[in-house]
Amino acid sequence: MIAAANAISFLVTLTFLVYVFMIVVPFLRRRPDPEGPVDAFEWHMFVPCRDEEVVIGRTIRMLRTTVPEAHVWVIDDDSDDDTSAIVQAAADEDPFVHLVQRRRPDARTGKGDALNAAYFQLHAFLPDDVDRSRVIVCVVDADGEVAENILRQAASPNAFGDPEVGAAQVTVYMKNRDDRHPVPGAGRVRNTFGRFLIRMQDIEFRGPIAAVQSLRGWTQTVGLGGNGQFTRLSVLDEISAQSDRPWHGSLLEDYELGIHVLLAGHKNRHLHDTYVSQEALHDFLRFTVQRTRWAQGNMQCIRYVPEIARSTKFTNAGVFEACYYLILPFFQVIANLAAVTLFIGAAIGLLSGAVSLPPASLALLAVFYLAFGIGPFFIWGPLYRRYSEPEAGFWTGILWGFGLWLYDYYVYLTGARAIYRILRGRNGWAKTRRNGEINVSGPIAKDS
Repeated sequence: MIAAANAISFLVTLTFLVYVFMIVVPFLRRRPDPEGPVDAFEWHMFVPCRDEEVVIGRTIRMLRTTVPEAHVWVIDDDSDDDTSAIVQAAADEDPFVHLVQRRRPDARTGKGDALNAAYFQLHAFLPDDVDRSRVIVCVVDADGEVAENILRQAASPNAFGDPEVGAAQVTVYMKNRDDRHPVPGAGRVRNTFGRFLIRMQDIEFRGPIAAVQSLRGWTQTVGLGGNGQFTRLSVLDEISAQSDRPWHGSLLEDYELGIHVLLAGHKNRHLHDTYVSQEALHDFLRFTVQRTRWAQGNMQCIRYVPEIARSTKFTNAGVFEACYYLILPFFQVIANLAAVTLFIGAAIGLLSGAVSLPPASLALLAVFYLAFGIGPFFIWGPLYRRYSEPEAGFWTGILWGFGLWLYDYYVYLTGARAIYRILRGRNGWAKTRRNGEINVSGPIAKDS
């Protein structure tokens, strides 16, 4: 049993190290992208909302100011607060703002269904003779803030200026990454942990996640995210013609859409030189709920592996990368179980005297763990400091590196919780509450 755990642990570690090397190199060698003419396209921003009165008014004003060329479609998923009234008031004053109103029992069935509602309402809004290949839809979170150059980057020859490109995803920043007191009224310990959690999310998105997209640019398997996701309307039409709707039922509806775009024979692009910012979570419970949903959605998309493997639209490298990503949560859970088994077995052997390790062997094991157990996570701290936060000190980057190593252990918890939810048949979509909805004494809104 110990030998099997050793073999599994070594295989998973080796595979992961190769994967890390393959994402770091394209990320460091990347060159800036050009920009394109915004007026060559028609832009529509989809903003799904449920109980977002805390942020939605500010988001509408931001979008109308930053990307005034774009129509803003706010989907109210039958909110219990004043979200609908705020959006309707904005729509009454501005013809570029539109309210998509959903009501129960048809509402609150997932983000994908909310986006489908906006898609069909946009379809009814547009004239029959519009060139739908020139109409671009962008999904923005209710707390999202877009960069000033986001449409110019999306219109570039590397993105929608290329007729073969069907979708694009921008880099995601955490807009509260410099917040010194993320939990007003709380003590030093809670605020320190909140700052740590926020900073690690920013490193994660601007470091390894952005780097993975660089690799996927080479394998032609760029994935879409839930915030800052652009799609050509004609491609959404094509997907809808196959199954009556563009977005499907996975809890990871964004990545799922990207799979459908690729299976339809179009290209996805990642736009590194622009961004959308969102609010990072400072509360570990809400963070765990969010990441469990993502892991479960990832696992749900495993059903596409046979179709991806058969598709002539995917390169051989693309099939390998997409399949590896989809089964990664299971890999992580298996690796965790193998590591626990190995640790218990080694502890029993050492305590019983059945196993004896000389100091040289212990030192070698320590070096091996530092290099292969911590190193692949640690490197993102210094890289993030150099490329994203150059004003930070050298030792701050070192601390961020060790912090990310500790932070990444969350995947074992959320992966196990996702498997548990699947086994229990719990596939409901839980909304992540905003920081503004939480106070020191506890939550003021409930997940569903």
